[in-house]
Amino acid sequence: MEKEVQTIIGVDIGGTKMKAGKVVGAHVGETAFAKVNGHDSQEKTLSTVFSVIDEIFCDAVEGIGIGVPAVVDPESGVVYDVQNIPAWKEVPLKKLIRQRYQVPVFINNDANCFALGERYFGKGKDHSNYVAISLGTGMGMGIVIAGKLYNGVLCGAGEVGMLPYKNSIMEHYTGSFFFEDAYGEPAKSLYKKALDKDIKAISAFKEYGVHLGEAIKAILYLFAPESIILGGSISNAYPFFKEPLYEALDSFAYPKQLENFKIETSDLADSPILGAAALCL
Repeated sequence: MEKEVQTIIGVDIGGTKMKAGKVVGAHVGETAFAKVNGHDSQEKTLSTVFSVIDEIFCDAVEGIGIGVPAVVDPESGVVYDVQNIPAWKEVPLKKLIRQRYQVPVFINNDANCFALGERYFGKGKDHSNYVAISLGTGMGMGIVIAGKLYNGVLCGAGEVGMLPYKNSIMEHYTGSFFFEDAYGEPAKSLYKKALDKDIKAISAFKEYGVHLGEAIKAILYLFAPESIILGGSISNAYPFFKEPLYEALDSFAYPKQLENFKIETSDLADSPILGAAALCL
């Protein structure tokens, strides 16, 4: 007799909102949302986490995976220094969730969840060694080596966005910071203008592509991946920055390495939830 398809809850905790989804196989079914107030106490934010899980939890659930934008000890499940939730300095999240729901609980950095979600449900299924980059407010990154997620110490591997670059750090040129600082508008509104063939907006994404190309060169030198998978809201604008990005790779020292190298965009819907759920797999 075949084993029944697993039912897992994936939870994506962000700085302004959180979302939980019931994942059955590769399908996200019932979901729950809540706003996050960065000024709330640790207890109140935990209560919000419980509320979104409570809304969709049932006896069929076999595990809970949680992605957080922070430093995490994946073994103990302790979350440290969540930047957008200052009250979360050292939270034993795994222990608290497991005590409440009595199922296995897995916790990791949100960028690592994105990488793992691609491994099980997305374009990472076609590669053994790849890097997944989430382009949003900042630049998050997860690394898969020989088919396995590489965490590093406290899930800190892959923080290429923190490398020194120009007069700041790489993330300030590869996340939405860049568009707001250089063009006075968020990436989302510039993307809409670029779709309407606005010259200034198109120029913004061309410049952005050069900076992201420099980040990808650093990743190539560090990890030599088969593929880089782009996700996050800014990846929607990939057609507008693809050409300058590849032009930036022209100066990469080992062109042979690029012959079969791919840069792809994720096509997963609900990738944060699927990624968190993938921790249980």
